[in-house]
Amino acid sequence: MVAAIPALSIVMPVLNEAPALAAALAPLQAFRQRGVRVVVVDGGSEDGTLAVAQAFCDLALSAPRGRASQLNAGAAACPAAAFLFLHADTRLPANADVLVHNALHNGRAWGRFDVCIDSHRPLLSVVSRAMNMRSRWSGIATGDQAIFVAREAFAAVGGFADIALMEDIAMSRALKRVGPPACLREVVYTSARRWERHGILRTIFLMWRLRARFFFGASPDELAREYGYRPR
Repeated sequence: MVAAIPALSIVMPVLNEAPALAAALAPLQAFRQRGVRVVVVDGGSEDGTLAVAQAFCDLALSAPRGRASQLNAGAAACPAAAFLFLHADTRLPANADVLVHNALHNGRAWGRFDVCIDSHRPLLSVVSRAMNMRSRWSGIATGDQAIFVAREAFAAVGGFADIALMEDIAMSRALKRVGPPACLREVVYTSARRWERHGILRTIFLMWRLRARFFFGASPDELAREYGYRPR
């Protein structure tokens, strides 16, 4: 007998997240109890991340470093009717699986959640609202918004483009050709650590500049280096 594929797989790419990974994966255990598969894909961590993950997920594996590569590997290793791609520092609402199911069974092939940057700083609240408004207007989602997609749509666009940065933007552009996103107003909370480490205004201007350059054809490898990623 061929086993039925799960309705939803949550795929999380990680790199050197061992100190915080157990706390990130603990809230996903309730989804696992309802039949959701949780897949963690490590990009070559040096701090024991993969060993931590194995205790909290259905499948832990390694893939070449880079979010796109890791996300594609997770989807390939754990087929499902739908995928939800989750950053390690983003927390889902408790009924995220139900919300995704409803969105994908109401005529949409993909979607994302509203996002709230988890901080008491007023400026970051403004940034969160601006991100959601821009996404709703443009139909472009970021990885912080927990993009979800039906398996058929994911296959139709060939998965994530294997680029060093902006894989979420490229995926959104591709999926828009399949159909408009379900822009859920339910909120995911994402860590403010990047904003607070590098400065809020500096991060805002950096992201604007990188997205503009990507739009005009700049190399994702070059953008990744400017952002602070080391392309493989």
